[in-house]
Amino acid sequence: MTTGDTKQMQLSEEDISLLNTPLGLKSLLSDKKTNIEKALRSSRHELKIKELQTELIKLQNWVIAKNKKIVVIFEGRDAAGKGGAIRRITAYINPRQYRIVALPKPTIEESGQWYFQRYVNKLPKPGEMVFFDRSWYNRAVVEPVNGFCTKQQYQNFMKQVNGFERMIMDSDTYLIKFYFSITKEEQANRFKEIKSNPLKKWKMTAVDRKAQELWDEYTAFKLKMFEHTDLKNSPWVIIDADKKTDARIEALSYLIDTIPYEIVEEEEV
Repeated sequence: MTTGDTKQMQLSEEDISLLNTPLGLKSLLSDKKTNIEKALRSSRHELKIKELQTELIKLQNWVIAKNKKIVVIFEGRDAAGKGGAIRRITAYINPRQYRIVALPKPTIEESGQWYFQRYVNKLPKPGEMVFFDRSWYNRAVVEPVNGFCTKQQYQNFMKQVNGFERMIMDSDTYLIKFYFSITKEEQANRFKEIKSNPLKKWKMTAVDRKAQELWDEYTAFKLKMFEHTDLKNSPWVIIDADKKTDARIEALSYLIDTIPYEIVEEEEV
């Protein structure tokens, strides 16, 4: 970093100290062309996420000690960053006391069951947190848009979903519903990056390939879902996910601010 750069940026002592930490240096060297402003922004984001992750450990300790149950749903368009957000949220909490649920296509047997049955089987036991990477809301948007369910099945779902969630909450379970929202342009950019990266190509599915073409259909069913299921006791938390780091911070902050946990002694956990 040159003196001219420092004067132009008007870096504070705090900025300079941050840039000289391992985190700051890593951010500075992450790009071929040094970008001080970007490195500072990235470092501050990482520090904030670490702070929130530390607080989430305290929240989980309370869940374990008091036998609480938490369900967190992550919905959103393809490539909205749901999986990445879940990974950051769960990075440091006790792996024995949480589960990530990302269900595949229903089996023939599951297809003949009550729609919510396989989700009931994945709900948390006392002292556990469960994170759904897509949930029963597949039937509200993805399935009708792509013709994976009948009109009657969709209508049955919309009639039953609020009652189903009410039963979950009545069983002393906290339910949080996140919707990660991205623009059509951002989704196109992320698809392009995924397809060009040999380590990520596997993420592209047949449904993903049609997502841009069916954008307006997704929007219409998404709005119907919000209108019918955005309730006072189980509201949708819509997160602007065009910037992944900001979205992760917002989701972490909401969890910590919304669930009324208390600090518990280590012996209680």
